[in-house]
Amino acid sequence: MDRESGGPSPAGRRREKAVLFDVDGTLIDSAYIHTLAWWQAFRQSGFDVPMARIHRCVGMGGARLVDNLLPDSRNREVDEAILSAHSGVFGTFWPSLRAFDGARDLLAECSQGGLAVALASSAREQDLNALRSALSADDFIDAATSSNDAENSKPEPDILVAALEAVGVQASGAVYVGDAVWDVMAASRLGMPTIALTCGGTSEAELRDVGAAEVYAGPRELLDNLGRSAIGKLLAG
Repeated sequence: MDRESGGPSPAGRRREKAVLFDVDGTLIDSAYIHTLAWWQAFRQSGFDVPMARIHRCVGMGGARLVDNLLPDSRNREVDEAILSAHSGVFGTFWPSLRAFDGARDLLAECSQGGLAVALASSAREQDLNALRSALSADDFIDAATSSNDAENSKPEPDILVAALEAVGVQASGAVYVGDAVWDVMAASRLGMPTIALTCGGTSEAELRDVGAAEVYAGPRELLDNLGRSAIGKLLAG
């Protein structure tokens, strides 16, 4: 787990409230890249899984995604090959990764307002490094999790628990920002409100149906409405 702190949050400075951010599809425009990478990985192992079905599962951990999309009767020895193929295909897109408009500014505003900022991601560590490079916001990030930090992936809350522990904040003093129904479900299990973004391709109706407290189009719209949001309440004390 990465616990390093940047300039606005010097090492050792404790913050009592926090904002946790999903990364893929929330801060970085990568949800459909993952969809394509999984689609190709499945086809390499002889499975024809429609992209629409794959996209609905993006946001889960890889092993859980594979298990949800493939028949129980399969030879499970193929799972590792699929996971490896997905990683290989996604890695070819690292140079193309781009942050959503307003993503870096949103993290900066939260950090400079006195909140701990954590990336609660279940991405592989090497993918997370590429995502962080595209985000270019390390000065505003107090901690970041990867798939190494959780036994169970979303919708289980393990990765959020790890992020909270990394910044020393209780769930009652935090807000989660994500783009998938799995994000909302994971935070709900901790009693943590989720601000959902539709920029990952999931509709506002679906996100609200599973309990999202607020829904915005993307980081820029959330930033423009920050004072009225659940994050704004944390900033106000």
